[in-house]
Formats: sequence, C-alpha cells, structure tokens
Amino acid sequence: MNIKPLADRVVLKKMEAEEKTKSGIVLPGSAKEQPQLAEVLAVGPGTEDVKMEVAVGDTVIFSKYAGTEIKYDGEEYLIASQKDILAVVK
Repeated sequence: MNIKPLADRVVLKKMEAEEKTKSGIVLPGSAKEQPQLAEVLAVGPGTEDVKMEVAVGDTVIFSKYAGTEIKYDGEEYLIASQKDILAVVK
C-alpha cells in the first residue's frame, strides 16, 4: 500500500454490495445499498490525544457519510478518521 494516512486517519477498502436480495431478486447497480463494511488497509500513527484502536486487516463498520472517497491506481478507497469507525467485526 503506497498510501500512508496521517494522524488518526485510516485507509479503508469498501466491501462489495450484494447483487441479490435474500429472496433472489437481482438488483441493478443503482438499487444496491452502499455497504458500510470495509477492510482496513493502512493506519496512521495516531496523535497524543488519540490512540489507534484498529489494525491493518480488521473488518470494520463505518459511519454512512464518513471520510473522503479517492481513486488511486484504478482502485477506490476511503480515507476516514478513526472516530468515523463504529465497530470492529470479529
């Protein structure tokens, strides 16, 4: 990973949205609900006030309007503050 987040920020890769509903209906791209699950790809060093509680490889749930979406090397990433992460999924 060539993106190194600063302070209390993390780089996230969103999980793919579901293609079908539980009953088997195939959803078009615009009807898919955007996932709020992501994998942590990089973690900043934290600050004096903020200790980093997530680690690279964690699967997390993040706030719906969190962070900034970027494109880098043809991939889409989300750079968010650690406070926008709601939970770690085990």
